[in-house]
Amino acid sequence: MANHKSSVKRIRQTKTKTLHNKYYAKTMRNAVRKLRAISDKDEAVKLYPVVQKMLDKLAKTNIIHANKAANIKSGLALHISKLG
Repeated sequence: MANHKSSVKRIRQTKTKTLHNKYYAKTMRNAVRKLRAISDKDEAVKLYPVVQKMLDKLAKTNIIHANKAANIKSGLALHISKLG
């Protein structure tokens, strides 16, 4: 157990932030999975900006790395372009 009030508070804050970050990261992963599963190009084009916005927000708040967001967006764009 922590010895200082500040470290106890830090533990509480970390737990809360971790839960928050896990929720948004999981939501993003599910959205990416959903987009990759779509085989209709029109639906994929409609959903892509939503997922792109989500990735940009998570990268901006350092929940995921900026390069990871760029990599995922690039892969999704390639996936959409291959749909016929």
